[in-house]
Amino acid sequence: MPGLYYEEFDVGETIEHATRRTISEADNQRFCDMTMNQQPLHLDADFAAETEFGERLVNGLYTTSLAVGISIPETTDGTIVANLSYDDVEHPNPVFHGDTIRARSTVVDKRETSDGERGVVTMRVEAFKIVDGDDDVLVCELERTVLSKKRPDGED
Repeated sequence: MPGLYYEEFDVGETIEHATRRTISEADNQRFCDMTMNQQPLHLDADFAAETEFGERLVNGLYTTSLAVGISIPETTDGTIVANLSYDDVEHPNPVFHGDTIRARSTVVDKRETSDGERGVVTMRVEAFKIVDGDDDVLVCELERTVLSKKRPDGED
């Protein structure tokens, strides 16, 4: 599904994203390696076992990136000029290897640029881990602000 043009975003609209991903130990390890984050809470099982979590946590920046990535097809795939900011990032609950993540985006603000040729859209992106037999658990939330293309002339 292609992303939305500026005109297609409606303030207050919530988009439930279809894509889900189960996070593997290898995903977490590769992300930590690529970003040079060697925090033992993410990588050292013995260290993590002695913490309040009792096991390794998935890197929070990976969870944030995954939440944004999951949101791309239904929001900005092919219609974005640039990401402008990621604000108010929170991780209210931990993510562990084997957790499956889903996301949703809610449009919280939009405005045309001063030249009227593009628009700025702010979305609240929330990521949840799917828990069988219970409500899903919020694991990450943030505001993502993008510079969005307007629909090309002649397209409806």
